[in-house]
Amino acid sequence: MTIAQQRAQALYEARRDRRPIPPFTATDPDMSADDAYEVQTRLAEMLVAEGDQIVGYKLGLTSKAMQSMMGLTEPDYGPVLSSMVLEGEVDSSALIQPKAEAEIALVLNRPLSGPNLTPIEAARAVGGAVAALEVVDSRIEDWKIRLADTVSDLASIGAVMMSSRIVPIDFDLRLVGMVFSHNGSVVATGAGAAALGNPILALTWLANTLAGYGVTLEEGMFIMTGSLHAAVEVRSGDVARADFDRLGPVAIRMV
Repeated sequence: MTIAQQRAQALYEARRDRRPIPPFTATDPDMSADDAYEVQTRLAEMLVAEGDQIVGYKLGLTSKAMQSMMGLTEPDYGPVLSSMVLEGEVDSSALIQPKAEAEIALVLNRPLSGPNLTPIEAARAVGGAVAALEVVDSRIEDWKIRLADTVSDLASIGAVMMSSRIVPIDFDLRLVGMVFSHNGSVVATGAGAAALGNPILALTWLANTLAGYGVTLEEGMFIMTGSLHAAVEVRSGDVARADFDRLGPVAIRMV
């Protein structure tokens, strides 16, 4: 078993048993992004082998503030599996240390493949935008993550909730405002421009990056383009809601 397979197995067991593990970078501080994406691929393969399916992708570290904090100049990504896409309620007992964040999701109406896509070409593949919430979760103890740790861990995804309303994009996604509420109190605001300057730019980056691994974004997939605010800790009994300009509301209840 390779080191990547061993690390994927450790994350798989952490997910299954809901017991976090120490960060890989604690013992391997030189672990590279390429090393981490190899772990991510092996972990995703294990989950797909059990009958799951990759139905989309998520981007992380899309804000300048988060990139600066992590010492990075670009975002990261991970696959979204069908078992992670939920409706209405999230079982908090299935997660370890969840936090919620509001995002704009883009739904593709045709395949999209790099490596030299322009934003205009990427935009042509988008069927519409959707109000979305992501519950991020880490299988790494106490969220003590560096880039290689979160990339290995499927970019720290827990669950995804999306509105059923797909809105055609005839407006500037950068200017889409968002109000995030936690248990009825407004705790954050944001705008589409927080996602790498423009959610379309986030999509373009992802498609071009995935091309280096021989991956095409398929018709019907959705892309979570990155959080518009700092993630908010959630626990059983909590309700998180995001109200978007033009896209409407989306909410989750932790149970």
